[in-house]
Amino acid sequence: MEVAVANKKSAKAEPMSEKKKNRITDSVVFVFLSIGAIFMVAPLLWMFSTSIKTREDVFALPPVWIPETISFAKYSEIWSMGPLLSGISNSLIVAVSVTVIGTFTSSLAAFAFSKLHFNGKNKIFMMLFASVMIPYPVLMIPQFIMFSSIGWVDTLLPLIVPGFFGNIFMIFFLRQFLTSIPNSIIEAAKIDGCSYFQIFYKIIFPLIKPAVAAQLILWFMGIWNDYLGPILYLNSPEKQTLQLVIANFNASYAIQSDYPLIMAASVVALLPMLIVFIIFQKQIIESIAISGVKG
Repeated sequence: MEVAVANKKSAKAEPMSEKKKNRITDSVVFVFLSIGAIFMVAPLLWMFSTSIKTREDVFALPPVWIPETISFAKYSEIWSMGPLLSGISNSLIVAVSVTVIGTFTSSLAAFAFSKLHFNGKNKIFMMLFASVMIPYPVLMIPQFIMFSSIGWVDTLLPLIVPGFFGNIFMIFFLRQFLTSIPNSIIEAAKIDGCSYFQIFYKIIFPLIKPAVAAQLILWFMGIWNDYLGPILYLNSPEKQTLQLVIANFNASYAIQSDYPLIMAASVVALLPMLIVFIIFQKQIIESIAISGVKG
């Protein structure tokens, strides 16, 4: 009888100790994630804090996070100090047009490479993916000569038109995502009389929406933050993208130590990224979760 009671006590003690270990592990993970979050968010908070400071507060020691005198004057000043509005509109034109049309063509290409059968499919895909190993500086001069010969320099076309043909990273990611979808769904749709395009937009695209949303926001961020492409092709101030406008702010006003003005422009440049992330955060989280389960 005593042995049975002792066994029951030990059985109860084991789950309790396991729960205690899990709590400790969760606490340690929470602490490390919190520290990482602080390191990631702190520069953004410092940027916003600097944008509402005076020049004296910027160089104050010890550093001042919350200034005594909060001023949003720099946010109104930046609109008159440079072509900020045209920079935002140009960046939006490039980013939205490329990501919308390029995402559509990339999705079609991923569907073709994953579910359709044609000669040389894998070889063509490997050739496309091998192009990733070619560094962009190798292509800069030939591309510039080509676009210059057709009169596209100092226009947004060199930044827009190549993106219409898709993004190899998105094609690769969506192709891997589509491999987990059973081919029987495609065959059943064929029997019902669906064309390949109907299969794509009625069956395939709804299934890959989370993955498309995740790749779309990453691509949008890359285009929005692109500096090398615009500086190669854009010369006129009214045609420059936002990153070039901010770079010109930095070159002009850093000498005058007007860092609040530069930080205010940087905050304005960051806002579209935050808006896009807030809109698509549900799809991004779903994509990460689904990828983790399928992995």
